[in-house]
Amino acid sequence: MYQTVRYEKQDNIGIATINRPEALNALNSTVVGELEQLISEVEKDTELRAFILTGEGRSFVAGADIGEQKPMDVAQGRKWGQRGSALFRRIEKLEIPTIAAVNGFALGGGCEIAMSCDIILAAGPNAEGKGGAKFGQPEVGLGITPGFSGTQRLPRRIGIAKAKELIFSGKVIDAA
Repeated sequence: MYQTVRYEKQDNIGIATINRPEALNALNSTVVGELEQLISEVEKDTELRAFILTGEGRSFVAGADIGEQKPMDVAQGRKWGQRGSALFRRIEKLEIPTIAAVNGFALGGGCEIAMSCDIILAAGPNAEGKGGAKFGQPEVGLGITPGFSGTQRLPRRIGIAKAKELIFSGKVIDAA
């Protein structure tokens, strides 16, 4: 049904897996469009009792697809940001519990989509101390600000001072 999102129901739990591991599950217009369709399906499903969002492979969502964004002018960039913000707000407003199962990079748009969920379960490092969830808003390194409402959600989750530190510095933090 979808190219970049896998969806299954296990009993009354919906599980969506963003499936672009070759691009670290970066959000492009196809992924966003498919998530918009899927959220419409989830909103109408009266049997669901919870919704889990995760990513395929070694990344949850490594952010927006910069290659797709690069040619955008200001108006196109604003429209893209508004589209992502609207989608994440719909996730935030779902009437069932939402869980982000973060299994690797959750950067930029990935951090923002995780924050739109009620609960974030973050994988720790493996036995060798490698891997695990990594969160951040590294857009500052590209000369842009978080575009999918990260500047609003992050302070609500972790406080204004820590949010400013992460957004201004582009620092990436681990699950702990």
